Order: sequence, then C-alpha cells, then structure tokens
Amino acid sequence: MVIAVRTLRLLFAAFGAAAVAQAAADSTGSLVNVFSYFTIESNLLAIVALAVGGAMAPRGPGWAWFRGAATFCMLVTGIVYAALLANAEVGLVSPWVDPALHQVLPAVMVVDWICFPPWPARTARPALAWLAFPLVYLAYSLSRGAAVDWYPYPFLDPRHPGGYGRVAVYCVVLALVMAALALGVAARGRLRSATARGRPRESPVRPG
Repeated sequence: MVIAVRTLRLLFAAFGAAAVAQAAADSTGSLVNVFSYFTIESNLLAIVALAVGGAMAPRGPGWAWFRGAATFCMLVTGIVYAALLANAEVGLVSPWVDPALHQVLPAVMVVDWICFPPWPARTARPALAWLAFPLVYLAYSLSRGAAVDWYPYPFLDPRHPGGYGRVAVYCVVLALVMAALALGVAARGRLRSATARGRPRESPVRPG
C-alpha cells in the first residue's frame, strides 16, 4: 500500500510537471507572465510536494507544514477557477492542460491530504501562515500589473469598471474564503490523523 501511494505521487508529480511545461510551451507571451499565474505557482508547489513525498516520504513539522501549504494553495486554485475563471481566458492552449492544472491535481492533493494526513491533532493555528503566499502573490500581481499593464486574472485587473474598489472587494472576499479554507484543510488533516488508526499514513507530527 505504501509503495503504491508513493508511486502514484511520483506519477502525478510527473504529470503535473508535463502540464506546466506544456503551458509554458503553448504561451505566445512572456514566460514571466506564464509563471505569474497563481495556478502555475501553486502547481509547482504541488509538484514538489508530490515528488518529495513519493521519493522520500519525509516526516517532521516542516514537511507537514509545507505539504499542507501546497494542498491549501491547490484547493484555492480549484475553487477560484470553478467560481470565477471557468469561462475566462487564462492563457492555456492545449485542451488537457486546463483540467490537469485546475481540477485533476487539486483533487489529487486534497485526496492525498485527507487519506494520508501528517497534521497533528493539537492545533490548526500554524495553517494561518499559509495565507502569506496568496497575500504576497496579490501584492506582486498588482504592483507588476501597474508596471507592465498586464494582470493574470480579470478579478485583479483595475482597468475593468469599478477600478481598484472592485479589486478590493474581490480581495477581501477571497481573503476570508482562503482563511476558512486554510483552517478547514488543517482541521480535516488533524481529524484524520487522530482517527485513521491502522491505515498507512505519514506519522503525526507536532508543530515547530
């Protein structure tokens, strides 16, 4: 069972790497733009988490936190895509890349987290630090967008009617949703860590 899980992680890591590489190859614009999508950045985190988890299955609070962060970012990617971007142009050409990055890999990360959670049963507070990544990403996207006149997503583009006020509303709503998701991911992992006795999983760890 453990060998099968680790093999699947490696296969999905390779699948994710192929999808990201194809997205970059399909791009007709700047590669900087390609890697400025939250989708691409979160998938890169997922690829690392799956590859390392498949190759070594490390244990420890740092790894638990990183794997949770990757799962959280991928869950955000999947939900935001379904809610706001399913019919929007997100710069992906090859038809298989879109579902791979926005649906398949987010689902893989969530299922892996639920079935084989490393999160301790004691606290979920460290999970709130996962919010730092999307907040830094937001600052980067808005500042770079103002400099180069390009924004990765329509809801971050102040050139649309409503300007920065509209963007601010989206950001506040997304921040609240993401905080809830971070706590939910951590809580679900903690619950499984506490109850899934006797099943193959990474050992529970204590937050550092």
